[in-house]
Amino acid sequence: MSYVAFAKEYPFANNMLIATLKTSAADLMVQMTLNKRSFSEVDWQRNAVFCLFGFVYLGAFQYWYQINIFKRLFPGVEAFCSQTWAAKLTDVPGLAALLGQTVLDLGMLTCVYLPTFYTFKAGVFSGSSNPQTWVEVGIGNYTTNFRKDAQDVLMVWVPADLVCFSVPLYLRLPVRHIVSFVWTAYLSFARGSK
Repeated sequence: MSYVAFAKEYPFANNMLIATLKTSAADLMVQMTLNKRSFSEVDWQRNAVFCLFGFVYLGAFQYWYQINIFKRLFPGVEAFCSQTWAAKLTDVPGLAALLGQTVLDLGMLTCVYLPTFYTFKAGVFSGSSNPQTWVEVGIGNYTTNFRKDAQDVLMVWVPADLVCFSVPLYLRLPVRHIVSFVWTAYLSFARGSK
């Protein structure tokens, strides 16, 4: 079975697999290249943050909202995504839906994705088994870093979303994961340490 056939037949499983492996690989790459750690020096606790976050948020939640919810909120999305690029440029309702999806996703990235990441990170690094502590520490770090993080989200994800929300639905998240690999490597470098 080809990758495209697998992605069409099992899109949810495909997304879960890609999301988990991608986030782990991005963090490992940063730790071993930029942080110059040998494999035996890898911070596996830090890598666990990325694996868990990749599986739960980027794998399950992102699939649910970017495929299922977006199809309900923007009912013409499948038709728009299956058109040629030339046809898309003249499809005014489709372009409006593309803009709407992009704005909604940027809101999710800044107001849901980032606090969720920081909460997962606090759950691994805080030394506490109390989820309330994780949320408090995570939201505190989110608030401290919001201005810079939100600026970075806009610079990367505005153009990426315009592409991701234009390709056929079965390729939406795999294409997004390509951009997300670079984004996750940046997040690992900038915010991955304790």
